[in-house]
Amino acid sequence: MKKTFILAIAALSFVACRNANNQTSETASAVSVGNDTSKTAKVAPADAPVIVFERDIFDFGKITQGEKVKHDFKFKNTGKSPLIVSNATATCGCTIPQVPGEPILPGKEGIISVVFNSEGKMGMQDKVITVTSNANPTVSTVHLVGEVLEKK
Repeated sequence: MKKTFILAIAALSFVACRNANNQTSETASAVSVGNDTSKTAKVAPADAPVIVFERDIFDFGKITQGEKVKHDFKFKNTGKSPLIVSNATATCGCTIPQVPGEPILPGKEGIISVVFNSEGKMGMQDKVITVTSNANPTVSTVHLVGEVLEKK
């Protein structure tokens, strides 16, 4: 019975690894197809959207524990095609980012609104917001930093 159980676990592990490798291969194939060597594919990266933040660090200074800080990270699409911000995540649940609901056209500006709730926090804070988009590069980060002082 024990030997059968071990063989079953080994087989499942092999299948899981094989599936992971297949997914990687499929992803690599999709990427390869998208990046073929034709002239159209070579031009595509140059036409990609580019996200440029006005400021990538916002220092909110000193606040009292329990206060909320709201900040809008302004950015511009300096690329040649529409920018789609698909996601923004923060390092903890105390920081909530909100992404634009519509594509940002080339030359236009957008904002990612962030709210930091300092309840239960103390001392120096550096909240990293990871922004995922169709820009080149696809992932960028901004920071909300400051100090939370004890409630009196």
